[in-house]
Amino acid sequence: MQIAYPFRVDGRGRTAETSSDNDHIRDLIEQVLFTAPGERVNRPTFGSGVQQLLFAPNSDELATATQMLVQGALQQWLGNLIQVEAVQVQNDDSTLTVTVQYVVRTSQQRQVAQFTREA
Repeated sequence: MQIAYPFRVDGRGRTAETSSDNDHIRDLIEQVLFTAPGERVNRPTFGSGVQQLLFAPNSDELATATQMLVQGALQQWLGNLIQVEAVQVQNDDSTLTVTVQYVVRTSQQRQVAQFTREA
């Protein structure tokens, strides 16, 4: 078991844990996506900075650049755990949705995870 993300306390008053390795990997992907570079003191390059897109104007060029940015960050930070197959980023008004299709390297299971943030 691993510590759940975002950090929280469970019903027993203890640190919440993930229920499976797949849930833990999903939590790790979420951390990479929504951590801004420079946010972590001991890892200043960690993250993708995708959350700043909530306030950016929509365009096809921005979506393409963001997909490449996200895929690169996931490969850099989680490349030993997952193989990223596809990334889709949608920015609609004040909602940012990122869909990641990946294969878990240890089990060779294909997974799709969707993450949403609102301004």
